[in-house]
Amino acid sequence: MILDHLMGLYTHPKQEWHTIERNHETINASLSHVLLIALIPAVCSYIANAHIGWNPGVGEPLFLTKQSALFMSVGMYFGLIIGVCCLAYLAYWMGKTFDAKPSFSQAFELASYTATPLFMVGIAALYPTLWFMMIIGLIGLSYSVYLLYTGVPIIMNIPEEKGFIYASSVVTAGLVLLVALMATSVILWSMGFGPMYQ
Repeated sequence: MILDHLMGLYTHPKQEWHTIERNHETINASLSHVLLIALIPAVCSYIANAHIGWNPGVGEPLFLTKQSALFMSVGMYFGLIIGVCCLAYLAYWMGKTFDAKPSFSQAFELASYTATPLFMVGIAALYPTLWFMMIIGLIGLSYSVYLLYTGVPIIMNIPEEKGFIYASSVVTAGLVLLVALMATSVILWSMGFGPMYQ
């Protein structure tokens, strides 16, 4: 199963990418991995928003109503899955530019594994303090980017020099996706779908 590679990606990522390259998983296996791992930030954020309360640094903790917290968590869950799918498609589409001929399954594997550290740090939401979440989120993002830079040359079967530029392009596309997701959130909030506090 795709979860078998998780420990290797944290302890010896380059060797684990080679193992993944030798034994590719199906799209269904990669998708089941993403569906499972994306539950971590969604469930933890629900618990933090509805039951623990966010500590912005001053004043009392902020709580969302249970219905609003559930709505936000479900939206986050599907947003994360759609984000991974879009990133996989962009990695697949950009492959032609860098003389790589990846299958969509390879691109989806790359996107799902590189997103995993970012999703797994969602457990930090159980201690919902702003400064703590920012530090842990930055660590997760940094490791995801590191996995992307080490994984692209191996999974896409291209030289490391091209792999660096390819990975940089994927990171840039990922940042554009993040900005688009944030803009969508702002638009939805302005239309009345924003959080409701207790």
